[in-house]
Amino acid sequence: MSPGIATNSRIAASNYVMVDTSTFAALQSNKYLNLESFRKNGQGVRTPVWFAGDPVSGPPQKLYVYSEGDSGKAKRIRRNSRVRIAPCDMRGKVVGDWIDARAEIVKHEEAGYGERLLNAKYKPWKQLFDFFAKFKRREGVIFAIDPVG
Repeated sequence: MSPGIATNSRIAASNYVMVDTSTFAALQSNKYLNLESFRKNGQGVRTPVWFAGDPVSGPPQKLYVYSEGDSGKAKRIRRNSRVRIAPCDMRGKVVGDWIDARAEIVKHEEAGYGERLLNAKYKPWKQLFDFFAKFKRREGVIFAIDPVG
């Protein structure tokens, strides 16, 4: 069987399902995402992050990620929206294919929506993280990540 083709053992071998790598469907079942953003010199910096997909059911068309506003990845994304993403474990070890994408910092209603998706997916850990983040007095940001293509 060639890469990118998945089969269901209950379906006859002639009925292949093509995996569409232009969407984020392959990421939906993962807990962590390796987000690679790029420095001014073009060098990639990889960071494992929590993410939530929109829509929640079915293949997501957009992903949301939380970060501190003054983090390196936030600064890099403000400068260059090009990113690559891949499913990973909590230490950042990539366990799937890289996908080219674009990230932008969102505000207002969309940021609130992304925050609610993240809170629902990572309950109660995200709420605990947010509680302690209040003591740092740093502003958080929400990235919206869209596939390129």
